[in-house]
Amino acid sequence: MSSGDVTDGKGGIKKRSVAGSFLFKFPNGDEKQAQVALFRRSGKVRTYQHKLAPVSGSVEKDDASPVATALREIKEETSLTLSSIELLRVGKPYTFIDESIGREWTINPFAFRLKDKIEGGKGEEGITLDWEHEGYEWFNPLDVNGSEDFGGVPKLVNSLRRVWPEYDLGSRAGKVLTSGLQQLRDDHESGARLLAQTAVSILKDLIAEMDSAVIDDSWWANVRMAAWHICKARESMGAAITSAIIKTLDRVETIFKQDQSPPEKVRQMIKAINDQLEERKSTTDRIRDTFVDYIQQNVMQTTEHKRKVISVLTLSSSSTISTCLLRAAASLGVSLDLRILESRPLYEGVTLASKLLEAENEQVDMTVTLYTDASVALAARGVDIVVLGADRISSGGDVSNKIGSLPAILSQRHVAPEARVVILSETEKIASPGLMEEHPTEENDPAELTQAWRAHVKGADIIESASAVVEDGSMQGRVRVRNTYFEWIPAQFIQAYVTDEGLWSVEDIARRSNWISDEMDRVFKGL
Repeated sequence: MSSGDVTDGKGGIKKRSVAGSFLFKFPNGDEKQAQVALFRRSGKVRTYQHKLAPVSGSVEKDDASPVATALREIKEETSLTLSSIELLRVGKPYTFIDESIGREWTINPFAFRLKDKIEGGKGEEGITLDWEHEGYEWFNPLDVNGSEDFGGVPKLVNSLRRVWPEYDLGSRAGKVLTSGLQQLRDDHESGARLLAQTAVSILKDLIAEMDSAVIDDSWWANVRMAAWHICKARESMGAAITSAIIKTLDRVETIFKQDQSPPEKVRQMIKAINDQLEERKSTTDRIRDTFVDYIQQNVMQTTEHKRKVISVLTLSSSSTISTCLLRAAASLGVSLDLRILESRPLYEGVTLASKLLEAENEQVDMTVTLYTDASVALAARGVDIVVLGADRISSGGDVSNKIGSLPAILSQRHVAPEARVVILSETEKIASPGLMEEHPTEENDPAELTQAWRAHVKGADIIESASAVVEDGSMQGRVRVRNTYFEWIPAQFIQAYVTDEGLWSVEDIARRSNWISDEMDRVFKGL
């Protein structure tokens, strides 16, 4: 039995789980001009000799995940490494049986983008084939088909459409999805709440542009497959996006099942989504009201605050945090001693300070002090409360937030141990079950860091050049620059979760996490 095979226990069909990776390039950086590489399998492989296929390989028990398998196989079969490719899309896995060779295949489809040389990649010249392939060709993904003349492996189109649902959506809706997914990936300024709102708007626009002459099960499957990719576009922000999209699909499904004409169904679907977007505007108000109550009951009642001054430490830029702080100060008649970390590399803390000062009115007595991230222990000295947002909350109550959040809390525990740590968050940011270590991390362009060095650090250009040649996390260059946006705060450090549905406990969070998991299974089942 070959590596990766598992028998069905009766000596019959052999089961194998594989990662199938489609390599895409976008001329002139335009995803609307996408081209996909298909590799011609050699005569030396065991199955499907001389057929066109993605880069494929068995998921071995030692592989950390199917995506780890995909990266390993791409390197083995094309010599491309992480410096030359980036994960573009994660397709929904599926299973089929090929009785002609006695195999049950479970396919984990992925799409990767080939980086240009200007991005630090090797481009197409970096592709060096091993013995498993005898060549490769570039195709418009919409021209790939399952005919005998085309010469693809079994279910080639099924695998492709799972990473490129534009294949089934039609021209107009396909363009909406392509540009929408790119927008979600490239937006590194908006928080999870705004990205979730953008995601819902993308799905709304997509439905409006779909061919709706017949709204049947196939139409509904195409909507759900597009929604799957919207949920997966930014894994680090995926909890909020997924929750919002699931709620959208619930509304759309109710109308889909009604006995009405297709145009009327589409009209009502668009209205239902617009209603959802409008309802989202009140979530901040509900968080704000709960926060004011929390401050009054848990901070104002202490004897230390008879002087009516509250010292607050925060970081990054959050409209929810600024709204809550201003309302608390105005409603409770307290003075705010607000300390904000600058929040490198994009200095969102400076942005927050600017917003607060612009919004300040005569009802609010507030002093704002900006601190460098490195001086967080000084900023935390004597604070009453640390107020942070959340981009993701695990089922156990751990919180993923802007990098610098954990050092802020650890410093506070040392210099102001009586202070409370409060998380302000919409409940939609609660993720499906899983430990915080299992959630994806997001690495971003090191240039965001290195560009700030040039005017101040001797040799910064040399460091930037050295860091550009590092591949696969190994130290092939002398310097590696990491630009991680988010980190986890363990639940044990958090005293309160202030949400749009009130003050929540870890038990409340776990229940919502399980609900999200059940809804995802129901909505995406059968795709």
